[in-house]
Amino acid sequence: MKALIFAAGRGERMRPLSDQTPKPLLVAGGRMLIEWQISGLVAAGLRELVINTAHHAALIEHRLGDGTRYGARIQYSREGGRAEDALETLGGIVHALPLLGPSSFVVVSGDIVTGFDYAGLRAPAAQIEVGQYDAHFVLVDNPPYHSQGDMGLEGSLATMREPRLTYGNIGVFATRLFAGESAGRRALFPWAFALVEKQRVSAQRFGGRWYNVGTPQDLAALNQELISNPLSSLPYKRSPSA
Repeated sequence: MKALIFAAGRGERMRPLSDQTPKPLLVAGGRMLIEWQISGLVAAGLRELVINTAHHAALIEHRLGDGTRYGARIQYSREGGRAEDALETLGGIVHALPLLGPSSFVVVSGDIVTGFDYAGLRAPAAQIEVGQYDAHFVLVDNPPYHSQGDMGLEGSLATMREPRLTYGNIGVFATRLFAGESAGRRALFPWAFALVEKQRVSAQRFGGRWYNVGTPQDLAALNQELISNPLSSLPYKRSPSA
Protein backbone atom coordinates (compact mmCIF):
# COMPACT_ATOMS: atom_id res chain seq x y z
CA MET A 1 0.00 0.00 0.00
CA LYS A 2 1.30 3.43 -0.96
CA ALA A 3 0.86 6.71 0.86
CA LEU A 4 0.39 10.22 -0.53
CA ILE A 5 1.71 13.07 1.61
CA PHE A 6 0.26 16.49 0.84
CA ALA A 7 3.06 19.08 0.71
CA ALA A 8 2.19 21.40 -2.17
CA GLY A 9 0.67 24.46 -0.49
CA ARG A 10 2.30 27.51 1.03
CA GLY A 11 0.51 27.43 4.38
CA GLU A 12 -0.92 30.95 4.43
CA ARG A 13 -1.38 31.14 8.20
CA MET A 14 2.26 30.15 8.69
CA ARG A 15 3.57 33.19 6.82
CA PRO A 16 6.12 34.72 6.85
CA LEU A 17 7.93 31.53 7.92
CA SER A 18 6.49 29.61 4.96
CA ASP A 19 7.37 32.23 2.33
CA GLN A 20 10.92 30.99 1.79
CA THR A 21 10.71 27.61 3.53
CA PRO A 22 7.91 25.22 2.54
CA LYS A 23 5.73 24.58 5.57
CA PRO A 24 6.45 20.80 5.63
CA LEU A 25 10.18 21.60 5.94
CA LEU A 26 9.78 23.76 9.05
CA VAL A 27 11.32 22.12 12.10
CA ALA A 28 9.69 21.10 15.38
CA GLY A 29 11.26 18.83 17.94
CA GLY A 30 14.50 18.55 15.98
CA ARG A 31 13.07 17.33 12.70
CA MET A 32 11.09 18.69 9.78
CA LEU A 33 7.32 18.38 10.07
CA ILE A 34 7.11 16.07 7.07
CA GLU A 35 9.83 13.85 8.55
CA TRP A 36 7.51 13.00 11.45
CA GLN A 37 5.03 11.70 8.88
CA ILE A 38 7.63 9.83 6.87
CA SER A 39 8.98 8.14 9.99
CA GLY A 40 5.52 7.15 11.17
CA LEU A 41 4.62 5.65 7.81
CA VAL A 42 7.90 3.77 7.46
CA ALA A 43 7.61 2.44 11.01
CA ALA A 44 4.27 0.92 9.97
CA GLY A 45 5.78 -0.71 6.90
CA LEU A 46 4.46 1.87 4.44
CA ARG A 47 7.63 2.57 2.49
CA GLU A 48 6.25 3.50 -0.95
CA LEU A 49 5.57 7.22 -0.63
CA VAL A 50 4.34 9.87 -3.06
CA ILE A 51 4.73 13.54 -2.11
CA ASN A 52 2.91 16.23 -4.05
CA THR A 53 4.82 19.49 -4.47
CA ALA A 54 4.29 23.01 -5.84
CA HIS A 55 5.44 25.81 -3.51
CA HIS A 56 9.26 25.60 -3.59
CA ALA A 57 8.90 22.14 -5.11
CA ALA A 58 12.58 21.81 -5.99
CA LEU A 59 13.62 22.57 -2.40
CA ILE A 60 11.37 19.85 -0.98
CA GLU A 61 12.62 17.32 -3.50
CA HIS A 62 16.25 18.26 -2.80
CA ARG A 63 15.91 18.07 0.98
CA LEU A 64 14.06 14.74 1.09
CA GLY A 65 15.66 13.05 -1.90
CA ASP A 66 14.62 9.60 -3.02
CA GLY A 67 13.80 8.46 0.51
CA THR A 68 16.76 6.13 0.91
CA ARG A 69 17.95 7.67 4.17
CA TYR A 70 14.46 7.19 5.63
CA GLY A 71 14.19 3.57 4.53
CA ALA A 72 11.55 4.59 2.01
CA ARG A 73 11.11 5.08 -1.72
CA ILE A 74 9.84 8.59 -2.44
CA GLN A 75 8.33 9.71 -5.74
CA TYR A 76 7.15 13.25 -6.40
CA SER A 77 3.94 14.46 -8.01
CA ARG A 78 4.98 17.95 -9.02
CA GLU A 79 2.10 20.32 -9.68
CA GLY A 80 4.31 23.30 -10.45
CA GLY A 81 6.93 25.41 -8.75
CA ARG A 82 4.81 28.11 -7.11
CA ALA A 83 2.19 28.16 -4.39
CA GLU A 84 -0.32 29.31 -7.00
CA ASP A 85 0.19 26.03 -8.88
CA ALA A 86 -0.99 23.83 -6.02
CA LEU A 87 -4.06 21.79 -6.95
CA GLU A 88 -5.43 21.43 -3.40
CA THR A 89 -6.25 18.04 -1.94
CA LEU A 90 -8.69 16.48 -4.42
CA GLY A 91 -6.85 17.90 -7.39
CA GLY A 92 -3.59 16.69 -5.90
CA ILE A 93 -4.89 13.14 -5.62
CA VAL A 94 -6.14 13.11 -9.21
CA HIS A 95 -2.80 14.47 -10.43
CA ALA A 96 -0.88 11.82 -8.46
CA LEU A 97 -2.97 8.82 -9.57
CA PRO A 98 -0.40 7.54 -12.11
CA LEU A 99 2.10 7.19 -9.27
CA LEU A 100 -0.33 5.73 -6.74
CA GLY A 101 -1.31 2.67 -8.74
CA PRO A 102 -4.55 0.66 -8.70
CA SER A 103 -4.80 -0.26 -5.02
CA SER A 104 -6.24 1.75 -2.14
CA PHE A 105 -3.79 4.26 -0.70
CA VAL A 106 -3.22 6.30 2.45
CA VAL A 107 -3.42 10.10 2.39
CA VAL A 108 -1.88 12.29 5.08
CA SER A 109 -0.99 15.95 5.46
CA GLY A 110 2.67 16.88 5.60
CA ASP A 111 2.11 19.43 8.36
CA ILE A 112 0.58 17.31 11.13
CA VAL A 113 2.54 15.52 13.83
CA THR A 114 0.96 12.52 15.50
CA GLY A 115 1.61 9.32 17.38
CA PHE A 116 -1.04 7.51 15.33
CA ASP A 117 0.02 3.99 14.31
CA TYR A 118 -0.44 3.82 10.54
CA ALA A 119 -0.26 0.03 10.64
CA GLY A 120 -3.85 0.16 11.88
CA LEU A 121 -4.97 1.34 8.43
CA ARG A 122 -4.25 -2.01 6.79
CA ALA A 123 -7.49 -3.63 7.97
CA PRO A 124 -9.72 -0.76 6.72
CA ALA A 125 -7.77 -0.77 3.46
CA ALA A 126 -8.57 -4.45 3.02
CA GLN A 127 -12.27 -3.69 3.47
CA ILE A 128 -12.01 -0.96 0.86
CA GLU A 129 -10.29 -3.33 -1.55
CA VAL A 130 -13.21 -5.79 -1.46
CA GLY A 131 -15.75 -3.00 -1.91
CA GLN A 132 -17.22 -2.92 1.60
CA TYR A 133 -16.35 0.78 1.83
CA ASP A 134 -14.82 3.40 -0.45
CA ALA A 135 -12.79 5.28 2.15
CA HIS A 136 -11.69 5.31 5.78
CA PHE A 137 -11.17 8.42 7.92
CA VAL A 138 -9.27 8.92 11.16
CA LEU A 139 -11.17 11.37 13.37
CA VAL A 140 -9.88 13.36 16.33
CA ASP A 141 -11.50 15.40 19.07
CA ASN A 142 -12.39 18.88 17.89
CA PRO A 143 -9.52 21.35 18.32
CA PRO A 144 -10.34 24.89 19.51
CA TYR A 145 -10.08 26.35 16.00
CA HIS A 146 -12.62 23.83 14.63
CA SER A 147 -15.09 23.32 17.46
CA GLN A 148 -17.99 22.40 15.15
CA GLY A 149 -16.23 19.27 13.85
CA ASP A 150 -16.73 17.60 10.49
CA MET A 151 -18.66 14.35 10.91
CA GLY A 152 -20.04 11.92 13.43
CA LEU A 153 -19.03 8.38 14.29
CA GLU A 154 -21.50 5.55 14.84
CA GLY A 155 -19.70 2.30 15.55
CA SER A 156 -17.22 2.05 12.70
CA LEU A 157 -19.24 4.19 10.29
CA ALA A 158 -18.75 7.88 9.55
CA THR A 159 -22.01 9.85 9.51
CA MET A 160 -23.11 13.46 9.15
CA ARG A 161 -24.96 13.34 12.46
CA GLU A 162 -24.15 15.08 15.73
CA PRO A 163 -22.00 15.01 17.80
CA ARG A 164 -19.19 15.56 15.36
CA LEU A 165 -15.46 14.95 15.41
CA THR A 166 -12.76 16.50 13.22
CA TYR A 167 -11.16 14.81 10.23
CA GLY A 168 -7.58 14.25 11.35
CA ASN A 169 -6.00 14.64 7.89
CA ILE A 170 -5.40 10.89 7.78
CA GLY A 171 -7.42 8.65 5.48
CA VAL A 172 -7.50 5.74 3.08
CA PHE A 173 -9.15 5.99 -0.32
CA ALA A 174 -10.04 3.59 -3.10
CA THR A 175 -8.39 4.52 -6.38
CA ARG A 176 -11.67 3.77 -8.16
CA LEU A 177 -13.24 6.86 -6.59
CA PHE A 178 -11.11 9.21 -8.68
CA ALA A 179 -11.20 7.47 -12.06
CA GLY A 180 -13.82 9.84 -13.44
CA GLU A 181 -12.77 12.99 -11.62
CA SER A 182 -11.49 15.91 -13.63
CA ALA A 183 -8.08 17.42 -13.02
CA GLY A 184 -7.65 20.94 -11.70
CA ARG A 185 -7.68 22.80 -8.40
CA ARG A 186 -10.27 21.11 -6.20
CA ALA A 187 -10.59 20.44 -2.47
CA LEU A 188 -11.21 17.01 -0.95
CA PHE A 189 -13.91 18.47 1.28
CA PRO A 190 -16.83 18.97 0.83
CA TRP A 191 -16.47 16.49 -2.08
CA ALA A 192 -15.86 13.59 0.34
CA PHE A 193 -18.92 14.39 2.45
CA ALA A 194 -21.05 12.81 -0.27
CA LEU A 195 -19.33 9.49 0.44
CA VAL A 196 -20.19 9.85 4.12
CA GLU A 197 -23.83 10.57 3.33
CA LYS A 198 -23.94 7.41 1.20
CA GLN A 199 -22.55 5.40 4.15
CA ARG A 200 -19.48 4.44 2.16
CA VAL A 201 -16.90 5.62 4.70
CA SER A 202 -15.64 3.69 7.70
CA ALA A 203 -13.99 5.68 10.48
CA GLN A 204 -12.23 5.51 13.81
CA ARG A 205 -11.55 7.96 16.61
CA PHE A 206 -7.93 8.53 17.58
CA GLY A 207 -7.51 9.97 21.05
CA GLY A 208 -3.72 10.07 21.17
CA ARG A 209 -1.27 12.84 20.41
CA TRP A 210 -2.16 14.79 17.29
CA TYR A 211 -1.07 18.28 16.35
CA ASN A 212 -2.16 20.36 13.38
CA VAL A 213 0.51 23.00 12.97
CA GLY A 214 -1.10 26.11 11.47
CA THR A 215 0.68 29.22 12.73
CA PRO A 216 4.16 30.28 13.89
CA GLN A 217 2.80 30.19 17.44
CA ASP A 218 1.62 26.60 16.93
CA LEU A 219 5.06 25.67 15.62
CA ALA A 220 6.86 27.21 18.58
CA ALA A 221 4.53 25.50 21.06
CA LEU A 222 4.91 22.13 19.33
CA ASN A 223 8.68 22.50 19.28
CA GLN A 224 8.76 22.90 23.06
CA GLU A 225 6.28 20.04 23.53
CA LEU A 226 8.30 17.59 21.43
CA ILE A 227 11.60 18.52 23.02
CA SER A 228 10.26 18.01 26.53
CA ASN A 229 8.00 15.08 25.70
CA PRO A 230 9.05 13.29 22.46
CA LEU A 231 6.60 11.01 20.71
CA SER A 232 7.46 7.61 22.16
CA SER A 233 6.24 5.69 19.11
CA LEU A 234 8.64 7.40 16.71
CA PRO A 235 12.44 7.46 16.75
CA TYR A 236 13.80 10.83 17.80
CA LYS A 237 16.28 12.12 15.25
CA ARG A 238 17.53 15.58 14.49
CA SER A 239 16.93 16.83 10.97
CA PRO A 240 20.03 17.40 8.85
CA SER A 241 20.89 21.04 8.40
CA ALA A 242 19.88 22.79 5.20
